[in-house]
Amino acid sequence: MGQGQRIAVADLGTNSTRLLVADAGPSGALEEVTRQTQVTRLGDRVDATGRLAEEAMERVFATLARYRDIAEEHGAERMVGVATSAVRDADNGREFERELRERSGFDIRAISGEEEARLTFLGATAARDGAEPTLIVDIGGGSTEYVVGRPGEAPEFHVSTRLGSVRQTERHISSDPPTPEEVEALARAAGEIVAADNPAEVRAAVNEGIAVAGTATTLAAIDQGLDSYVPSRTHGYRLRLARCEAMLERLAAVSLPERREVPGLHPDRAPTIVAGAVIIVESMRAFGLESMEASEADILHGVALEARDRGLGARGETG
Repeated sequence: MGQGQRIAVADLGTNSTRLLVADAGPSGALEEVTRQTQVTRLGDRVDATGRLAEEAMERVFATLARYRDIAEEHGAERMVGVATSAVRDADNGREFERELRERSGFDIRAISGEEEARLTFLGATAARDGAEPTLIVDIGGGSTEYVVGRPGEAPEFHVSTRLGSVRQTERHISSDPPTPEEVEALARAAGEIVAADNPAEVRAAVNEGIAVAGTATTLAAIDQGLDSYVPSRTHGYRLRLARCEAMLERLAAVSLPERREVPGLHPDRAPTIVAGAVIIVESMRAFGLESMEASEADILHGVALEARDRGLGARGETG
């Protein structure tokens, strides 16, 4: 592809393991070749035990083996990856990271919350113009990143919070369906974290918001009643606060088996979508936003762009 490269990127999140294979051209644009998502629940019980479970790690190894085959089939010249909240929080995270590098075929590194925020902002805003401060909200299973900046520039503010959909589900929800009191406690805790970790002056300066990752795109799919996941329908979809509040009420009112049948909701996301929706709602409220845009461009794109620009993570390097 000329002077560009075909790069495969794996993102090892707390709830899902994702793959992006893309052509990274010299102009800065990314052309997606394929994307894959597998719910692997790597962070299952990490908040309670402090360790990654053996069965969870094996799910990730199996998924990465399949992703390696896909990347090679598509002719990827580099295979890089990042591990986020679950790995950096776990007592056995470093050991798991070493084994990942040995077994997976991907040059995977655990990154800090600060680096996660920076790469997410890069990926979400690389194709955008505009001088207004823009909020990026990245809801993961173990953490949520808030990043504020102007597209094309380095972020002006970023914070990584321990406000993840898996983590908050484990802490606050034990009933099925969750009781109103459980949802209220979850919302209260989430609102307090968002307000405490994002200074008032930062929140007041933001007029535009972009929500990335699975919670946001899932809510976009649910709001449209999509029978199957269609990225072109979820990317750029405007999530309105009132609609998100209504979806939260609907999702929290039904049992897990009923939630798995909701159009637009992948069954594997059903256990944590209530907490994810709470985090979206409380984030919009705290920043005074009536809506946010859902985006398919996120940390995967940021890692691919950085790999191209810096030459990091080439196969065979230690990166």
